[in-house]
Amino acid sequence: MIRRGLQGAARLRHHGALPGAARILPRLNPASAFGSSTDSLVSRFCPEKTDLKDYALPNASWCPDMLSLYQEFLEKTKADGWVKLPSFKSNRDHIQGLKLPSGLAATSDKSDWRLFTRCIPVEGQGFEYAIFFHPSKKKSVCLFQPGPYLEGAPGFAHGGSLTTMIDETFSKIAFLAGEGLLTLSLNIKFKNLIPVGSLAVLNIDVEKIEDQKLYMSCVAQSRDQKTIYAKCSGVFLRLQLEQE
Repeated sequence: MIRRGLQGAARLRHHGALPGAARILPRLNPASAFGSSTDSLVSRFCPEKTDLKDYALPNASWCPDMLSLYQEFLEKTKADGWVKLPSFKSNRDHIQGLKLPSGLAATSDKSDWRLFTRCIPVEGQGFEYAIFFHPSKKKSVCLFQPGPYLEGAPGFAHGGSLTTMIDETFSKIAFLAGEGLLTLSLNIKFKNLIPVGSLAVLNIDVEKIEDQKLYMSCVAQSRDQKTIYAKCSGVFLRLQLEQE
């Protein structure tokens, strides 16, 4: 997503949407440029009725920590304002009826689109995760269990898999919190390795929203908070989706 964000910004500049050589982003009034509320974005992202498969549901591969913490947060969705986000196989399924802004469209004859984090179909072998979001607090928690197909050092998850998981969670929350679409930058510092098949808890906050940029932070840690796996910050570009 980092490369796509930079290429997207360059493409928008080429098409005249980002005028001036010295400025990458235009100076827009967010009140007029971004009109969708967080509640409306969550409603579109989390349809009450759908035939699409939700991949963020418990399965036999989930470790006890993953399953029990999932149940804890599921209880919080009943009274504490948390929302469990569904996870379909493609972002196209989340934004049906909308499309990327002009200048970012890609044409292809392929039809079996898959989100990178959902490209390994065998349960427990790749990215097992579930994301919860608190709209009013603009906070999120992602429960991430890396499978053996994500191995780096023997027995441990590859650092790139954690970076991918943070970026994916950032992107979902950036969109819901402020119509953030593209990753402009990620800065990650690794602290410890994550054992394959164990739970990593990603605690994410939206730090601030300024003009067309949305700033986020993440601490990835063990459930008991005794082990920090990584700390990360990210900046996202805010762009409105267009009607198809």
